[in-house]
Amino acid sequence: MIRLRVNGEPLALDLDPMTPLVDLLRRDLGLTGAKAVCREGFCGACTVHVDGEPRLACLTPAGLVDGREVVTIEGLGRNAPPSVAPVDDAALPTALQRAMLEEDAVQCGMCFPGMVMALAPVLEAEPSMDREAIRRAMTGNLCRCTGYERILDAAVLALRPQQEAAE
Repeated sequence: MIRLRVNGEPLALDLDPMTPLVDLLRRDLGLTGAKAVCREGFCGACTVHVDGEPRLACLTPAGLVDGREVVTIEGLGRNAPPSVAPVDDAALPTALQRAMLEEDAVQCGMCFPGMVMALAPVLEAEPSMDREAIRRAMTGNLCRCTGYERILDAAVLALRPQQEAAE
């Protein structure tokens, strides 16, 4: 039995502890935001947060999340810190997700959840990040549409209110 919290909901699941977390989320829980693209850990499309840290769900066995908190793109805005929180407590999108839409950074959408999940905690931890630091934070997340510049623009836009408030 694996006990965990997913997007704030406590769960107890009877499954093989070697089941990839991405399969548990997509197949068993119907949370399809984490994409099962490469299944080898090099694309980042399956990124989720485990206890607040980005993790590749395709490489994480379910047994390793026993007793832990998993947050997917579907649950990102719930109880989020101010820099990534939604406008109101009940709804998504987060500031970063809104910025991605405003900057037209979403093309095919395959990388979008992983990019957001990889960037959200680093933007929260370091709101004074510059463009180059954001670029480094995106390392490990591939975009087949080559939309990196627009994704960078969106991350900069999402940080702007915090950076202006700090001035």
